[in-house]
Amino acid sequence: MTTPGLDARLDRIGTDGRYVIVPMDHGITLGAVTGLKDIESTIDGVTRGGADAVLTQKGIAPRVHPNKNDAGYIVHVNASTVIGPDSNDKRLTCTVEEAIRAGADVVSLHINVGSTYEPKQLEDLAELTAEASRYGIPVLAMAYARGPDVEGDDPQALGHAVRLAEEVGSDIVKTGYSGDADSFEHVIESTRLPVVIAGGSRGTDRETLEMVRGAMDAGGAGVSMGRSIFQHDDPEAITRAVAGIVHDNLEPDEALEVAGLALEA
Repeated sequence: MTTPGLDARLDRIGTDGRYVIVPMDHGITLGAVTGLKDIESTIDGVTRGGADAVLTQKGIAPRVHPNKNDAGYIVHVNASTVIGPDSNDKRLTCTVEEAIRAGADVVSLHINVGSTYEPKQLEDLAELTAEASRYGIPVLAMAYARGPDVEGDDPQALGHAVRLAEEVGSDIVKTGYSGDADSFEHVIESTRLPVVIAGGSRGTDRETLEMVRGAMDAGGAGVSMGRSIFQHDDPEAITRAVAGIVHDNLEPDEALEVAGLALEA
């Protein structure tokens, strides 16, 4: 059940029910990679470019607030590293109360549906939604289809992942893209929650924008794209292009032109 506070906080991370979110919690996973050393400049650039919200771990909050240009703020509450024994083994790093003290509008948690860690992560998500509901703070579930017997772009598996997020009480869900609009319709139809897509590893600008266009054509609610944006040579410009598709219904070529990015063959 929604509450005025929950609705107000969701409004802070989106525009008219559509979302351009730039997650930058990768510093805990990958280290201080390109785009995250001077995270202040990156946050300033992407929010000037039209990002509705940025996402980090709680400890980065002091570097976020002075630079986010009134955008929303999401605190991520679990993590792993690529140098640890298994990067799919996400462990809790934050409570809802800590996230609120850090200035969060929304909290998020990553779950790998189909992995050997799914049972514990499912429990963590259920506990998070219960705790968050007491504070009226929304939960973004990053629900991926990942495991030894799961194809990460399989629409059936992705549909199962987003439905799981709704069943456990999330308010918005992020998942992978199935590769085309027709197959992604099944993912969208699997839940009543707003669905935003992940960006994954950085591709060309056109590939990124065609993926966004396909997700929106299937009925998606927007994006939660990290490396495709914060590792771009011009994070502000690529954010402006993505926001043009999500919020202004532009085609990829139009979005590239509006953002001042080169039209690619």
